[in-house]
Amino acid sequence: MKRTPFHAKHVQAGAKLIEFAGFEMPVQYASGIVQEHRAVRSTVGVFDVSHMGEFEVRGRDAATFLQQMTVNDIRKLEQGKAQYSAILYEDGGIVDDLLVYHCGDFYMLVVNAANIAKDYDWLQSHLSGDVKLEDASDRTALLAVQGPKSLETLQPLCSIDLGSLAYYRFQTGTVAGVPMMISRTGYTGELGFELYFEADETKAAAVWDAIFESGKRFGIAPVGLGARDTLRLEMGFCLYGNDIDQTTNPFEAGLGWITKMDKGDFVGRQALVRVQEDGVKRKLVGFTLPEKTLARHGYALKDGGTVVGTVTSGTFSPVLQRGIGMGYVTRDLATPGRTVGVDIRGKDVPATIVKVPFIRPS
Repeated sequence: MKRTPFHAKHVQAGAKLIEFAGFEMPVQYASGIVQEHRAVRSTVGVFDVSHMGEFEVRGRDAATFLQQMTVNDIRKLEQGKAQYSAILYEDGGIVDDLLVYHCGDFYMLVVNAANIAKDYDWLQSHLSGDVKLEDASDRTALLAVQGPKSLETLQPLCSIDLGSLAYYRFQTGTVAGVPMMISRTGYTGELGFELYFEADETKAAAVWDAIFESGKRFGIAPVGLGARDTLRLEMGFCLYGNDIDQTTNPFEAGLGWITKMDKGDFVGRQALVRVQEDGVKRKLVGFTLPEKTLARHGYALKDGGTVVGTVTSGTFSPVLQRGIGMGYVTRDLATPGRTVGVDIRGKDVPATIVKVPFIRPS
């Protein structure tokens, strides 16, 4: 297994380490998933997400290439901004969801860790014109500092004014004296920042230690993959491999808002035209369960005893103190307030379909 530059810090913090996407990653620390989750919602938490993939796209035709390969409109992406998008197969299925950063003379794509090789091969197979694609994943460290106190934690260490950094924008600067790209996107719904810098253990340790020293007054906490999942699910954010994959298209997954059908041709567009003409057959919805009942990925969703869909993600919400989940149901059932059954060990437990996000972050 690969290790991130922060591995020693995870061991020092008593992390429980597991294999994830080929990396040895912390799933939780001594305090546990619920306490890590609450730290992010109430104060500040730090995630090592160095396992994520970063590609650099350069060349005279880079923008044209990305306009063809992604569903969002690259023409509207200005330098210093980030854009949420997706890559599709010809049949409209999702290769991956990703972030695209306009870095001036090149674009940076941030892709899911488990999809690095697949995404790279897919993009490489479609290269044309003056375009160079480079996988910068192994030389890039990435920390996410998330929570209401993230700005106050980072600002004393940072060379730029974080208060003026708008949502989905980024700047270059330093944190703890280390040069990096500082962005403001996030996967938790809270105020937060992402720090991209050279994957060097000495620099990683310096940045980690400085952040935790600065955030000590707020009760800063390291956060693992477990709480990362519960936090994103409370916000209704999709997870590739669960809620979206090659069998799902953007319209049924609720990603029509990033899919710009009027921008011109792109890979998968013709299939999506047919989806629009025929209408989606199913939709991704959120649902709540009674108290501490948990629905798991793969559980059947039913209506009157008939299977009408599948749970894609499920967890216990520390904020709502009840089970929440997402899953696909037939279009006629995808209405807030409707009740469906979740087959939990042979018993149909009633679940109420609700709008996402499940909570409003602080």
